[in-house]
Amino acid sequence: MKEDRFEMIAKTLYGLEDVLAEELTALKAEDVQIGRRMVSFWGDKAMLYKANLHCRTALRILMPLSHFKADNAETVYTEAKKIEWDTFFSTEQTFAVDAVIYSESFNHSKFVAYRMKDAIVDHFNEKYGKRPSVRINRPDMYIHIHISHSDCTISLDSSGESLHKRGYRIEQVDAPLNEVLAAGMILKTGWRGASHFVDPMCGSGTLLIEAAMIALNIPPGLYREEYAFERWFDFDRALFDEICQDDSKEREFAFKCYGSDISPKAIEKARKNIENAGLSRYIELNVISFQQYSQAPSPCLLVTNPPYGERISANDIMNLYAMIGERLKHVFSGSQAWILSYKDECFDKIGLRPNQKMKLMNGQLECEYRCYELFKGKNKEYKATLHEKKRFDGKNKEYKSSSHEKKQFDRDRKKPRKTVVS
Repeated sequence: MKEDRFEMIAKTLYGLEDVLAEELTALKAEDVQIGRRMVSFWGDKAMLYKANLHCRTALRILMPLSHFKADNAETVYTEAKKIEWDTFFSTEQTFAVDAVIYSESFNHSKFVAYRMKDAIVDHFNEKYGKRPSVRINRPDMYIHIHISHSDCTISLDSSGESLHKRGYRIEQVDAPLNEVLAAGMILKTGWRGASHFVDPMCGSGTLLIEAAMIALNIPPGLYREEYAFERWFDFDRALFDEICQDDSKEREFAFKCYGSDISPKAIEKARKNIENAGLSRYIELNVISFQQYSQAPSPCLLVTNPPYGERISANDIMNLYAMIGERLKHVFSGSQAWILSYKDECFDKIGLRPNQKMKLMNGQLECEYRCYELFKGKNKEYKATLHEKKRFDGKNKEYKSSSHEKKQFDRDRKKPRKTVVS
């Protein structure tokens, strides 16, 4: 279907592009370039399978077939019809077209998808006198068109259902955290299993499950029933089975993930999801409110996604965040805490100064993800320690610069950072 090495695009959520690029680089993808909500890269068929199976922060893996300029749907039709569709699927198979458009020239994404469908059907009719059928649910071939201003890309979607649908979740609470976002939040902290992990408001357990899989280095796609590429003409079952059965990169996890929630129903749902993922040995659950925490495991990383206020009164939500700040300060001293929320007034109520802030999207909400270093002892002593560390680091940097500066410059020049805007 494709030459040995070809272009691919991994779609992701806003704010997770850098993490996804790191994942692809670790898989030995080539020419990795960061764009907006996407990362482009090159590789072979094995890389396409690995990206689907291993990338925790990818939503789908696309294989571009055509790049072109267009300002109207008729140009899209003309360019789409040029593609040799019969090299990818047959008249006996089904297909669906998904259109994503960011352009003032195109008013209706459904019309673009409709004209794409016409182009594919006409290609088959003119060549064979018959056509494949359109099927919305679970088609044999997923076809994707992305338009940004006048830049158009037509791709085959190798994933099918979004990769955030891991397959382990059988129960969920209201507004559950997207699995890709949960994995991205954890990876952003730098945690890889070298301490305990705590989520004191765990809901149905998504952060806990993703954390355990990261600690053990279990591929996130291991639980999925199927991928779209398994219906492609050139699908290599032996190669895919070999990649799936390779557990050489899995790790031991010497610590534990601890989750709790005030709701017994949420904990029961979390327990079922954890059991379904086969991770009960590594995750401990309790029905307890965050306010009742009196002791934290040590060492530990805390990551949580508290309520934002949609189903809680304004007064209660402010009290909740004030309590979070108080518990962090008095129970989790010596640890690091990461909190996702979207209201500044909520963060203000925590009453602690973050040392990192970053923007992330949780559904349609533009949220902020903040890190708190929860030092032990008095603030004055902590600041003095930080000052001394910075002074030492500064001297050490001066000492090292003369011997390393040229080498670092040469490395940076050879590996320039590239950015692609989708």
